[in-house]
Amino acid sequence: MSGEGTTERVLRMLALLQRRPSWTAGELAEQLGVTDRSVRRDAARLRALGYPVRATSGMGGGYRLGAGARMPPLLLDDEEAIATAVSLRLASGGTVTGAAEAALRALATLDQVMPPRLREQVRAVHAATDTLLWGGVQIDADVLVTLARACRDLVRVRFDYPTREGSEAERTVEPVRMVTTGRRWYLMAHDVDRGDWRTFRLDRMRQVRATTWTFPPREHPDPVEHVQRSTTASPYRWLARIRFAVPAQRVRDLVPPTIGLVRDEGTHCVLEVGGDDLDWIAAHVARTGLPAEVLDPPELRASAARMARNLLALGEGAARAMDPSQDDGRS
Repeated sequence: MSGEGTTERVLRMLALLQRRPSWTAGELAEQLGVTDRSVRRDAARLRALGYPVRATSGMGGGYRLGAGARMPPLLLDDEEAIATAVSLRLASGGTVTGAAEAALRALATLDQVMPPRLREQVRAVHAATDTLLWGGVQIDADVLVTLARACRDLVRVRFDYPTREGSEAERTVEPVRMVTTGRRWYLMAHDVDRGDWRTFRLDRMRQVRATTWTFPPREHPDPVEHVQRSTTASPYRWLARIRFAVPAQRVRDLVPPTIGLVRDEGTHCVLEVGGDDLDWIAAHVARTGLPAEVLDPPELRASAARMARNLLALGEGAARAMDPSQDDGRS
């Protein structure tokens, strides 16, 4: 095989090793279209470049990409590695659509092969830098990296999390995916002790650490829909359902996903929104300006009627202020 072909194959092998925790020699050989012997040679070439390719023998043995080796000097020198990591850390908390998730995946990969001395320099720069946020909550980049790698590598995570009583309890979870709403970050995970799917706010997590326990993938709900339902309904006293006589997309254009969940039902749709204040829910529905019908709870109808009377009185008061002759029936 030509030198160019070998280089391309080695880079493909590197990409495979970064995709999941471990591969057998046979799996790599099948993916690359080569023999097991070529796989061993390519692993040696990656080690020569500075990539920490670990090999294990025996039943279940194979290849994995370790941590703690120097960055390959022909690809990134120390200054380039630090600059890239700092930029990715800032981008992972940014507001550009799609950029945060892509930056987080890249940062998790880079962090895996970055040596400790460079990692400490990156953290020093990050600790000395403040970001001006607009209505959002800043998350520690190390927490993002830890959870991103745990989701990718199917590793259990432990952290302290506040209870409803206000104390903190340790949680052990099997993380699936992080979801960001633009203002907050959430983790969808299977709670090991409770045996059910849960949503956790990253800004409320404390002492986040990955364990050495791996877990097999399992069937799970759609992460975006699960987080949306958890954040718009379950934490609140009231769960309202409002039918709109318009297509779902018209309502979605007016109601942010962090406020409510819109279910498409053909020519009409149903908005599910949670809240502790029925007046707040009624105000959001009224602001859409769309024809709507309250399905439940009945108390929301009473709240909307009371709000309508208050607004009518406010409008009549404004009219009298503009035309004093209306006061006391005077003409």
